[in-house]
Amino acid sequence: LKGVLPKDYGIFEPQVLEDLMRLFNSEQIRQATGDVFGRIYEYFLARFSIQKAHDNGEFFTPSSLVQMLVNVIEPNHGKVFDPACGSGGMFVQSEKFVEEHGGKTKNLSVYGQESNHTTWRLCKMNMAIRAIESNIQWGDSFHEDKHKDLKADFILANPPFNDSDWKGELLREDVRWKYGVPPTRNANFAWVQHFIHH
Repeated sequence: LKGVLPKDYGIFEPQVLEDLMRLFNSEQIRQATGDVFGRIYEYFLARFSIQKAHDNGEFFTPSSLVQMLVNVIEPNHGKVFDPACGSGGMFVQSEKFVEEHGGKTKNLSVYGQESNHTTWRLCKMNMAIRAIESNIQWGDSFHEDKHKDLKADFILANPPFNDSDWKGELLREDVRWKYGVPPTRNANFAWVQHFIHH
């Protein structure tokens, strides 16, 4: 998590941090089983996403939709890639899917990229809390594909479709456009070809 965790804890009153530490060091937390910290983190991500949606900001794919996508795609082995990974919900659900079907999570590798720096940090923390081995990169998947040589077994994504400001005019000769150059006013066809490329 080097370079990921915030360094501005001084904005909080010392008593707030002390109370928070006591809360997370409670007997109930110590005796809880399962993915307790992951579930707590997911709860805060959901609350944060509701607030961001009200602020016209980015928000995260609801876990029910992520679970449905995972159940359809069935990522049970190999490399799972999400080129617009947000907070990493696709990866969390993929691991749960493998566990629920008796598989070994060590047979799953997750790769992601996120263009929003704050959201990228949230994803890195989400993976660390759940001990999910991952390769999560920060950058724009279209203009700075950090996994350009990756050939994934599964693509799980809910990218910003209908994006009219994806700067497609700068990528007219891109190798990913195997089935034709996508329109510059809408990123849908570009995302589909990006998936196929990987």
